[in-house]
Amino acid sequence: MSQSRSGTRPATYDDLLALPEHVVGEIIGGELVVSPRPAPRHAVASSVLGGELGPPYHSGRGGPGGWWILDEPELHLGDDVLVPDLAGWRRARLPVVPETAYFTLAPDWICEVLSPATARLDRHKKLAIYAREGVPHAWLVDPVQRTLEVLRLEHQQWVITSVHAGDEEVCAEPFEATPLLLRRLWVD
Repeated sequence: MSQSRSGTRPATYDDLLALPEHVVGEIIGGELVVSPRPAPRHAVASSVLGGELGPPYHSGRGGPGGWWILDEPELHLGDDVLVPDLAGWRRARLPVVPETAYFTLAPDWICEVLSPATARLDRHKKLAIYAREGVPHAWLVDPVQRTLEVLRLEHQQWVITSVHAGDEEVCAEPFEATPLLLRRLWVD
């Protein structure tokens, strides 16, 4: 949901800092966007996915390594401030994590876990910003529909490379080196 403010002043970082801790704040197109903390299905899908990708890609246990995989990093991309559910950077592009509380380098992969409150924003406005910034890979996870959409950026446009559902075992780019069992992401 968007939080309206009087006047036409674009939202500032101070506006984000003034928000209560129980919400997620972002600045998208100069507008302060405030969303509730994730519901349990959303939190489970995001946490489990990070737990599945972390060992082989972040830590190199059972996989190729070479990535930073982070939960809810704050991204400062131009005038926009976004908080994807998960994001990853190839260590070749980001050898050292910055000392700031946020990242100014666009990730190599983002994942948005869709909820009724955020799906439209994630699909419409946030994907457009990720494309503008050249993020090459995006995943959209829907824990209610139990789907994973895998997108690749081609010529500044998102192309759906695959859609997976239910209990499938998936080897999806950019993490095709290790299989992911989708059933682990869903609340039964």
